[in-house]
Amino acid sequence: MSKKLAAGNWKMNGLAASLAEIDALAGAVKGAGCEVLICPPAILIAQMAAKAKGSNVFVGGQDCHPKVSGAHTGDVAAAMLADAGASHVILGHSERRADHGESDADIRAKAEAAGAAGLVRIICVGETEGERDAGQTLAVIGTQLDGSVPDAATAADTVIAYEPVWAIGTGRTPTLEQIAEVHDFLRDRLTRRFGADARGMRLLYGGSVKPSNAAEIFAVSNVDGALVGGASLKAADFAGIVSALSAA
Repeated sequence: MSKKLAAGNWKMNGLAASLAEIDALAGAVKGAGCEVLICPPAILIAQMAAKAKGSNVFVGGQDCHPKVSGAHTGDVAAAMLADAGASHVILGHSERRADHGESDADIRAKAEAAGAAGLVRIICVGETEGERDAGQTLAVIGTQLDGSVPDAATAADTVIAYEPVWAIGTGRTPTLEQIAEVHDFLRDRLTRRFGADARGMRLLYGGSVKPSNAAEIFAVSNVDGALVGGASLKAADFAGIVSALSAA
């Protein structure tokens, strides 16, 4: 398996002045025993990549278009992300699925485009509160996984992030047993589909991860890192999560 991964998703936050956090983060996580990734808004990728050059902080995008180019006003192609200095891209985040109506097929097409551009794709899956209360968690996640992940996915180019929708930005976190159930399910489902290679495919947990609960989450079986939202905006907070993952 590749190194564990701490990925920060800045979402629609950050201006040029926020790039100072990257200098602070690079210093704080120097020598970390895991990979560190920040995915800022698209307009900051090139500047952030330039700042992060020579450090152990990777830079990624938050979405990409499935087409290589064309008349798609406001969209960003995977090759454009790579050209700007990105090495990764988040796809299928619950906010994209909900706010933009993205289907599993849409996400798979984007993932294929990302792979063709040489980007590592972080494909997100997760259930809503209603789906969990109805006992549909594993069925929903299984369907998303099957539909969103390309057939040619490998451990080298694909990361899966489990983000229970009801835990994002709410301060609520599933029990460790609930996290383990889903991550064990993901590992088994991926292994059945992709064989031995899937045992090295990193599985991230996302949903109200913060320095105070990171260590116990990273001790759960088949949790290989985190996809972090708000706590990644400040270097001091994110560095605490990186430290917990390095020690896991």
